[in-house]
Parts: sequence; structure tokens; C-alpha cells
Amino acid sequence: MRSKRFEALDARPVNQDGYVTEWPEVGLIAVDAPSDPKPSIKIENGKIVELDGKKRADFDMLDTFIADYGIRLDGAEQVNATDSVELAQKMVDFRVPRSEVVKLTTAMTPAKITEVVNSMTVLEMMMAVTKMRSRLFPANQAHVTNVRDNPVQIAADAAEGSLRGFAEEETTVGIVRYAPFNAISILVGSQVGRPGILTQCSVEEATELALGMRGFTAYAETVSVYGTEQVFMDGDDTPWSKAFLASCYASRGLKMRFTSGTGSEVQMGFAEGKSMLYLEARCLYVAKGAGSQGIQNGSVSCVGVPAAVPGGIRAILAENLIAVSLDLECASSNDQTFTHSDLRRVARTLMQFVPGTDFICSGYSSTPNYDNMFAGSNWDADDYDDWLIIQRDLKVDGGLVPVLEDDVVRVRNKAAKAIQAIFRELGFPEVTDAEVEAATYARGSEDMPKRNVVEDLKATDELMKRGLTGVDVVKALSRAGFDDVAHSVYNLLRQRVAGDYLHTAAIFDENFHVMSSVNYPNDYQGPKTGYQISEERWTKLKTIRQAISPESI
Repeated sequence: MRSKRFEALDARPVNQDGYVTEWPEVGLIAVDAPSDPKPSIKIENGKIVELDGKKRADFDMLDTFIADYGIRLDGAEQVNATDSVELAQKMVDFRVPRSEVVKLTTAMTPAKITEVVNSMTVLEMMMAVTKMRSRLFPANQAHVTNVRDNPVQIAADAAEGSLRGFAEEETTVGIVRYAPFNAISILVGSQVGRPGILTQCSVEEATELALGMRGFTAYAETVSVYGTEQVFMDGDDTPWSKAFLASCYASRGLKMRFTSGTGSEVQMGFAEGKSMLYLEARCLYVAKGAGSQGIQNGSVSCVGVPAAVPGGIRAILAENLIAVSLDLECASSNDQTFTHSDLRRVARTLMQFVPGTDFICSGYSSTPNYDNMFAGSNWDADDYDDWLIIQRDLKVDGGLVPVLEDDVVRVRNKAAKAIQAIFRELGFPEVTDAEVEAATYARGSEDMPKRNVVEDLKATDELMKRGLTGVDVVKALSRAGFDDVAHSVYNLLRQRVAGDYLHTAAIFDENFHVMSSVNYPNDYQGPKTGYQISEERWTKLKTIRQAISPESI
């Protein structure tokens, strides 16, 4: 006979997840792999000639790039000779200003900063993230996708997402040739919900750059970097090619961040026996050396790998902490689903939710997960109320605000009509009134009429051949009577010329005022300092639709 308690436990969702014991030889270890190098640095004539136990003659391309571009040389030898626990204490101690700590962390080697953060508990890491986040206040980012690449639904979902408080919104495609329609739809829909939202379309890099240069997107974040030379080469890339791509975006006024995450090297079979956290530290130094303003990290699409090993979720928080300590904007993942357990997925998120990162989710699914083309998110549209109530319970600003059903219906309808008008004005396949009505009230693509995919794809090809740009979208909106939306899209295009939102952790308010780590730096130095939720903001966060007021009784 079996214990009935163990039978019940075996049936729990958490036991549907996969777990493995550590296997350092292939990189299945979160931290402290036997092959991880010991910290060291030696500088001669202004050049690093030894890095983490390697002489310059033995450097691989990542070592060379990091040594030449990724480490602050001023005081580096002294910092790396300092006891790691002492440095960790400075990171946690709110009496030591962030500006002072950044001078230390940016002078550390990858092995040194890994050793420093690994000396902390999860609670201490969270305390450090509170201080080390670059922008004063946290924000959130949404995924806006659907399995049919339906542009009307994307516009409506984007409008609802921006009304709910997302500062950035990201789409991708099931069919690559749909990318121009998806990019235009999320661009327009987002500005309906609230002016100033940044949007992107995540596709292969050449197409993504082309969409950005035409003004259909405002930022990019899928510029992936890896922690071993072989994995980089398998992608036909080098740190230098990634740096060049980053400069292409920046030169056209497009905000961009790199993407990395613990576990990618294990998935691709070339972890070199190193721990996931050490390899991630190398990725972050490449991002820093390339001049990127930020990074999307937190395991992201590889989360199942660290989640399966001991301490893996802790390592994800540690990589976020390394990112902010290198003075990078941190979009801290919480995006890909990784567990059957609701308890476990919330626990994984609280480590970024409570201290706050620049973007707590780099992809909260604005749709039900069956429509999420990024392989499903840790949070989706069915979780909105849970998120809002957890904010209310803890008095934490998680980047979202309560909304009323009537307001959601209104902005979804307006966004769908705006796309209908653009398609009509630019000669694209018709968006019917029935599609507008369906998108207004839809939960997901199952509630939408099917479009003629063949005709849509012909139109996207023609769109690109005609050389249409964001300016054509603005003109189409204006001709159709959507002057306010046209004005918002035009303002977004104007910001591309100014370039102010290329600063670290930059987002816009509804008046297109840039809010970044430059003009809103994180100045946390203990209780009642740093970001404090204003009374106006707290009133908005706590006023959920489910709460019963005395006046209503």
C-alpha cells in the first residue's frame, strides 16, 4: 500500500514539473561549478593582460571583448582584490550610495561579480536590487500576440494593455511575413490606450531593423548574446557584430537592449562545464562593453533549465542583480511559463515584483496564454486581477493600474476602428465591422472571425515594396478622423529624431516626457527614500473594482 498523503502530493501540479540533480560537466548547475574560474585581473599599460585566471594569449573572443570594453579599469585591481563579502555588504547596505557601488561593480571581473552576488541570500539580493535599479521607479512590459496574427485583435489588445499601465509592448508573429501588419497594429493600438507607449516587433534581426527604420517600431530587445564562444559562433555572431547591430538601432533613434539568460548555453550544448550564473555574467559584460543601455535577462526563454536545478530561481535573481549593478536597464523576464504550479510561478515573480526592476515582466501576456506566441507567459490576461490585488495587498507598485470594463471596451473599440481606417486608407484588405465588434469584446483569437491570410500576406509584401513608413500611418489616421492617435504616433516618431529616450531605462509619460535613469535616478538610501508611491498613485492602485465601499451598502 502507498501513503494516501504521498498519493495526494504526487497529484499536485508542482510534481508535473521537471527536476534534475546537478550535472556540472554539461553546465546543469546554477552556481559554483568546479570549472568556474577564480577572480583575477592584471593590467599593464592600460590594458588587461589577465582576466579570471587566463593570460591574454589564451583569451577567447568573449574574454577579449570584455577585457577591452566591458570593465572599468580605474581601481579594478584593488576592487578585485577586495574581499567579496565586504563588497556584497556594500551592495546591500543602504547607507552606501548606489553611485559609489556602481564604481565598484563595473570594475569587477565576471568571476568576481558572480562570487560577490553568490555570497548573498535571496532576501539580501532583493534588498540590493531595490537600491541598484537604475530608474527611480519600476515599470512593466506586455506581450501582445495571437495565434492567427490578427492585426485587429493585436490593436485592441495593445490598447487595453496600455490603458492597464504597461509602458512597453512587444509583439511577434506566427507567420514571418505578417510582421509589418503586427508592428503597425501594436504601434497604433498602444497609442489609443495611452500616448507614449514604446512598441516593438520581435522577428529575425534584419526584418526587425527594417521595421524600426521605417518607424513602425520604437525599440528592440531581441539582440541575443551568449556566454561561450561556440554558442556565439553557432549563431553566426560575435560580440563585435552585436555591437555593430546595436549601433545601427541607436543611430536611427531606436531604443534597444540586449537579451541573455541563464541556461541558454546548456540548451545549446556548449556550456564548457561552467555554471549558468558565471556564463550569464559574461553575457552582461558583453552587453555593457557593446554600449547597450540595457538587457532583457532573467533566463527568459531558457527558464526551464535553471528552474530544474537546485538554486536555479535564486540564480535568476542574481543575474538580474548583476545587470542592475553594471548600470544596465533590467527587463527582468518573468515572461515564459515554466511551471504547472501557481504557487511556484508567483514565488518566482515576487523576487522582482517586491524590490522592483525597470521592467518587472519583460513580457506579461496581455492575451490568454493560448494566444501567446512567445511560448506562453508566467502571467497572462486571466491573471490581471490577481496582479492588481497582490499590488494592493503589499502596497507595491507593479506597474499596472485597475481599470473599468467600460473603459476597456471603449479603447478596444477605438483601436479596432483605427486599424480598420488605416487598412482602408492605405489600400490593405478590408477590416469588417464584424471584426471590429469581435475585437472590442474578445478574450482571445477564438472569439475573432478568420481573415484571408493569403490576401493579408500579399498586402504586407506590397507594403514593404511601396516603401511605406510611419509617416504614412500618421497621414492615414489623420485623413480618417483619428487626429489624436495620429498626433501620438507622430510624437513617437519625433522622439526618434531627438534621441532622448536612448538613455538608460527610458520610458515616456502620456505627454511624451522622457523618464530615465538620467532625470529620474534611483536614489534609494533606506526607509522613506527612493521611490515612494504617491497618495494619488496609491489611491489608484488600491481602488479595485471588486472592493465594496461603505457608500455602496
